[in-house]
Amino acid sequence: MVLSRSWSVFLTGVGVWMWVIWPRFAVAIWNDPEAWSSGTPAQGLPTAFFWVHALLIGGSLAIGTAVGVLGIRAWLAARRRTS
Repeated sequence: MVLSRSWSVFLTGVGVWMWVIWPRFAVAIWNDPEAWSSGTPAQGLPTAFFWVHALLIGGSLAIGTAVGVLGIRAWLAARRRTS
């Protein structure tokens, strides 16, 4: 499959966007009292709320990494084709 440069930039941008947004969300979940059994951030055991969001964040970062890598590889391949 051959991707254009504009699609390559788009995919790379999506990967970067995921890495900008999801870590901020992780901090918000970490500081949410509902994520901890004691009701105090980072105190007590993590609740199901915490684990569900941790899986969501981890999966999204993995997808963002894969999409970003594909975008970079497509950009490099497009450069080689035009050289």
